[in-house]
Amino acid sequence: MDYDHNKVLLLELQRAAGTGNDRCADCGHPDPEWASYKLGIFICLTCSGIHRNLPEISRVKSLRLDFWESNLIEFMRNHGNLWAKAKYEAKVPPYYYIPMSHDCMVLREQWIRAKYEREEFLDTRVCQDPCSAGSREGCLWKLGKARRQFQKRHFLLSAREGVMKYYSKESKGPKAIISIETLNAMFQVEKIGHSHGLQITYITDGQTRNLFVYHESGKEIVDWFNAIRAARYHYLRITFPNVPEPELIPRITRNFIKEGYMEKTGPKQKEAFKVRWFSLDSQERNLLYFKNPLDAFAQGQVFIGRKDEGYEVRDDLPQKVWMKKKKPVITLVTPAREFVFICENDRKQKEWMDALNAVITQL
Repeated sequence: MDYDHNKVLLLELQRAAGTGNDRCADCGHPDPEWASYKLGIFICLTCSGIHRNLPEISRVKSLRLDFWESNLIEFMRNHGNLWAKAKYEAKVPPYYYIPMSHDCMVLREQWIRAKYEREEFLDTRVCQDPCSAGSREGCLWKLGKARRQFQKRHFLLSAREGVMKYYSKESKGPKAIISIETLNAMFQVEKIGHSHGLQITYITDGQTRNLFVYHESGKEIVDWFNAIRAARYHYLRITFPNVPEPELIPRITRNFIKEGYMEKTGPKQKEAFKVRWFSLDSQERNLLYFKNPLDAFAQGQVFIGRKDEGYEVRDDLPQKVWMKKKKPVITLVTPAREFVFICENDRKQKEWMDALNAVITQL
């Protein structure tokens, strides 16, 4: 009897308005099916797996499959997600990346560990200013030339100087001096083939340059990521002092909104189609294409303006272009020329068209 009654009470708590319990306390995933009865929070299946690795801090149970004692129900009633947020997220810095359910595991794990294990954001903690937090020095494994192997390189980040540098063992001076103005970072686990893989991009001589790095420690790579974000925040806050915080935060770092393979023909539209890796950067309104996903430089890029400027996406071929076999195609119309792409299937075609249209229609 208690089993069924307590389950009903628990599910009512999970759905109760004004508690925040209807979304995972750690990643925001809707309708969490698990809970930590040591912390008093409702969490999703994926985050519950991370909590299982913190037995001294958190203990988890399924809302539906496990038996819940009455005293645990009362504990959950007296706590809950909003209570935990007020306690464990009291002083999250504005530049700190708070992961969501679609983010990679290392970001989610380190966010959970930072909150509950290291208690980095309690109200009693002193927040580091962005300039200090945006300064870091240490080694990362960087993908070398010709994508053959990763090599240990020394990196130096300075928000105060507005630069990031890295050094090789042989060089006396830095191999690159990267301006924080164009610096960006995003986790690319699948592309790099490492669970801690981070892609760093910046502009040099008018071109986008890619660096692919990782660190064996999940905490170290996430600390690097947030240090880059702190340095970027410091730069943006000084450069655009009157821009409201909600508009500034999304510009700290960004992910590509769409990546993948398509086939591309040349400017005469008579050349053979060649497979290329594409990355769509909505903030810079650029579609970059590479011979290989891990290339340092793009082979080219297409600027994507607004519809009223003459930009358009179509699902058919230009009049003078002909193909023997019908395939899912995209024609990207720009004032200068029409770019023709072949997609792997209809689903990929729709995904690319939706992503391109999202850039065209954004202000």
